[in-house]
Amino acid sequence: MQTSETVRQAFDLSGRVAVVTGAGSGIGRASAEVLAGAGATVYCADVREAAAEETATSILYQGKGRAIARSVDVSEAEEMNDLCATAVADHGHLDVMCNIAGTMHDSSILDLTTEELDRVLSVNLKGSLHGCQAAGRIMVAQGSGSIVNMSSAAVLTPTPGIGAYAISKAAVVQLTKTMAVEVGKKGVRVNAVAPGFVPTTMTSRYYRRPDGSIDEEMMEQVLAPMRKFSPLRRVGDPSDIAFCVLYLASDASSFLTGQSLSPNGGVAMI
Repeated sequence: MQTSETVRQAFDLSGRVAVVTGAGSGIGRASAEVLAGAGATVYCADVREAAAEETATSILYQGKGRAIARSVDVSEAEEMNDLCATAVADHGHLDVMCNIAGTMHDSSILDLTTEELDRVLSVNLKGSLHGCQAAGRIMVAQGSGSIVNMSSAAVLTPTPGIGAYAISKAAVVQLTKTMAVEVGKKGVRVNAVAPGFVPTTMTSRYYRRPDGSIDEEMMEQVLAPMRKFSPLRRVGDPSDIAFCVLYLASDASSFLTGQSLSPNGGVAMI
């Protein structure tokens, strides 16, 4: 019989150590905050050191949990190896790896250059691979762990102009499935989250002025049709995605591996 206590324990990450890449903003930051709120010690990693520091400081200031900021370029395998090794050296184990860092490039498939594709793949695909490898080796050795990769609903509903991004995220899904099969017998789970449209620093390029400020009128013009298209009549919030990350990171999803959850407001249905 499940009780209020066992339900809370299923989502409790107290005593666990998590690494979150892309933690400087958007979904990465929200995920770091939620995991810390669930009790985890969170390494907030981002290529932008100041942004990582801001997230970690916010978590500590608000008393949500324990957080450590790290400047990391996920496209560099050694940096990811060092990050995960540091977490183990500091705490003796690594329980959760969230590969959330990502980048976007707008281009049609016909106009996409090799250099542009390589840049997107280096972060979105290779960055996730590096995180999977660095954390996976540790988790296999310790016999437990949960890896959460960030895909996109773009792999479910093709959208013109973001082909490189969609290609990279489709590859992340296959990476997730293949690794789940390879490490499952060692007690390691690997899953993905495929979010729908969420207003973040990445998506704000549609309504951000050259000086970096937000054009509120343009923002509404972008978001209004997206709300209308969704059965829930809204776009996502970073926290919507972060709570899916928490589910996959926690014991509540202990029988789930090789899967992709898609919080997208019903825009795409599997």
